[in-house]
Amino acid sequence: MTEQTPELAARAAEQHVVVIGGGIGGLVAARECAKVGMPVTLLEASEELGGSIRRAEVDGIVVDAGAESYATRGGHVRALVTELGLGDRIVTPEGGGAWLDGIPEVGAAPIPKGGLLGIPENPFQDDVRRVLGTRGVWRAYLDRLRPPLTIGHEKSLGRLVATRMGEKVRDRLVAPVTAGVYSAHPDDVDVEAVAPGLSAALTRVGSLSGAVAVLRGEREQKGAAPGSAVEGLVGGMSTLVDALRADLEELGVDIRTGARVARLVRDGGAWTVQIETITEEGDAESEDVRADAVVVATSEPAARALLTGHADLGEPAVAPEIEIVTLVLNAPELDAAPRGTGVLTVPGSRIAKALTHSTAKWGWLREAAAGRHVVRVSFGSQGEVPATAALDDADAAQLALAQASAMLGVTLRPEQVVGAHRARHVQAQPASVIGSAERRTAARAAVRAVPGVAAVGAWLAGTGLAQVVPDAVAETDRLRRALLFG
Repeated sequence: MTEQTPELAARAAEQHVVVIGGGIGGLVAARECAKVGMPVTLLEASEELGGSIRRAEVDGIVVDAGAESYATRGGHVRALVTELGLGDRIVTPEGGGAWLDGIPEVGAAPIPKGGLLGIPENPFQDDVRRVLGTRGVWRAYLDRLRPPLTIGHEKSLGRLVATRMGEKVRDRLVAPVTAGVYSAHPDDVDVEAVAPGLSAALTRVGSLSGAVAVLRGEREQKGAAPGSAVEGLVGGMSTLVDALRADLEELGVDIRTGARVARLVRDGGAWTVQIETITEEGDAESEDVRADAVVVATSEPAARALLTGHADLGEPAVAPEIEIVTLVLNAPELDAAPRGTGVLTVPGSRIAKALTHSTAKWGWLREAAAGRHVVRVSFGSQGEVPATAALDDADAAQLALAQASAMLGVTLRPEQVVGAHRARHVQAQPASVIGSAERRTAARAAVRAVPGVAAVGAWLAGTGLAQVVPDAVAETDRLRRALLFG
């Protein structure tokens, strides 16, 4: 943004912005407005800030109950973390790799090294052969003999992989990755959304495995070494929320939790934000707050309810429901990290879709656990209700334990569970799903057509902090400019 003059500073001080939603998108938007001197009120319906980033204390250990890391692409999240004074807390996952489980005729095996989204660069590699078997390897090799793809001919990642390299590559290597990372089947995943440039490289070099080699080479030249795709924070991702809150308070932002926005009313050139709060006695109280501009930073359903009558957002997306059950275990048999840092399952082979052995993945958590083990078991995916949805907490923990035992290849007993926590998330539709980009672009255009309004968050930006953070900065900058320059 243009460097502030005294005139701009005075104008900024007259522009009251209300941010609705206290997830990362809302916190970043509030910060962007406040740091140029705009008065900001941030309203969060729940009692906690952070949205998909949340913490839990299990058997005295503070763990991430939601997002546990962020993607390094773009460098936007790292820049924010550093600005907030958390640079010395940045950590990368421990080595050891992860495993695949539920492979027909095989059971479990380490995830093959190299490759892209599970697509192998070399199908004859030993660890690929172990997963695919001899016939699967030779079918994958036919990719090198098939005619090259015309750019843009196939949007579906699953269909592209199955056509070029066979169903075993799609089902045993690619599907566990897309289910675990994007909560979607590979047939529903847009190639260019998850691997920009892959189709063009395929056309250029003539094979899918060759295209993977090209993209991996380009990424390594840019310094994106294997294993460095994500980073975390010592103490957990909730330390980012704490730092953002402290920064907002220092900037003078009025932060209100337990404040549900019931309605947005256009009031001439401004807005009236109608707030409902619940008193300690359980009574509902209403309050109207005037705003020169509003940033809607809620989930998609809440945003649609607030923007009804102001913007036509089109048809709503189908959002996956995810449940994460975190177990703290006294289980010395896990000391050797028998399945590395975690396990992805072949869809249909297990009730759970993924497991993270958190104390094997994060050194800081291993130290905090003092000999205990922390595992996170994930249930649910696009179009699939979590198997834990109808269970009470105790039964959900027992199901998670049974799944963890099977996925880790170790017999774990109920008496080894010393603590458990269950968290439910309704995620935004993954940006990787075919048609999602067009739907989000149309919704964003509808919001931008409304004066004095911006909308941020995963349902528009795409899931993950690496997408939410820069999008919140860009959209807030657009709103600030409109307020200050007309």
